Amino acid sequence: MTEQSTRTPLMAGNWKMNLNHLEAIRHVQKLAFGLTDKDHDAVEVAVLVPFTDLRSVQTLVEGDRLRIRYGAQDVSAHDSGAYTGEVSGPMLSKLKCTYVAIGHSERRQYHGEDDALVNAKVKAAYRHGLTPILCVGEGLDVRKAGNQVAHTLAQVDGALKDVTAEQAATVVIAYEPVWAIGTGEVATPEDAQEVCGAIRGRLAELYDQELADAVRIQYGGSVKSGNVAAIMAQPDVDGALVGGAALDADEFVKIVRFRDQ
Repeated sequence: MTEQSTRTPLMAGNWKMNLNHLEAIRHVQKLAFGLTDKDHDAVEVAVLVPFTDLRSVQTLVEGDRLRIRYGAQDVSAHDSGAYTGEVSGPMLSKLKCTYVAIGHSERRQYHGEDDALVNAKVKAAYRHGLTPILCVGEGLDVRKAGNQVAHTLAQVDGALKDVTAEQAATVVIAYEPVWAIGTGEVATPEDAQEVCGAIRGRLAELYDQELADAVRIQYGGSVKSGNVAAIMAQPDVDGALVGGAALDADEFVKIVRFRDQ
C-alpha cells in the first residue's frame, strides 16, 4: 500500500473495435470540448483507438494542440517483415503514439496470446519509445478458486521478463479481472486493491520499492462514473482502463472527473 499523491491518475479509454476515422474525429472533439485545463492538470487522459483511426486522431490532436494522449490497442512483436496484418512499433512511433495496450484479455482469449508473446510485444514497444499499458487479470474460474493474486503476478513476471528497471519504470499496468469486462459485473474496490497492491509489491521484488511506488496501476472492468470514485479511493489504484463507457464522451468526462462523483 503506497501514497498515491506522486502518481498522476491515468484514465485511458479503450475503444476496442469501434468508431471509424470520421467518428473518431467527432468523438475526440467532443472529449476536448468537455475537458478543461483543470481536468488535464489533475488527470492524464488517453484514448486507445483502432489502427485506422490513429492518423486522424494524430492530426486532430496536433492541429488543435489538444492535451489528450492517444495510442494503439496492440503492437507486433516484430519491427518489419513478412507478417501480414501486423502493425509494428516503428509505425506506431511515427504516428506519435504515446501508449500501446499489450496483453489485453481479448487478445489473450481470441488470439491465443501467451506471456511469452506479451513479453516480446512489451520489448518491441520499448524499442520504439512507446509506453506499454500491460494488461493482466484472472478469469472467473481462477477467481472462484481464490488464485487471483498468484495468477496475475505470474502474468506480470512473464510480461516483464528481462525488461530493465529503466524500462519498467515507465510501464502502466492495467489489472482487468476478465469476469468483469463488459459483463456489468464489477470487482469491489477491495478486490481491486488486493490485486493492485500485490502487483506493486511484486514490482518492488522484481526491481525496487522506489520504482514500484512510481508505476501507475489501473483497474479495468465495467468502470462507470457511478463506481469510479470508490475504485480510485484505493491507495494502489492510479487510474482506469475504460471500455464501453469510453464510447460515450460525456460519461468518459465524468470518469475523468472522478473526484466530483
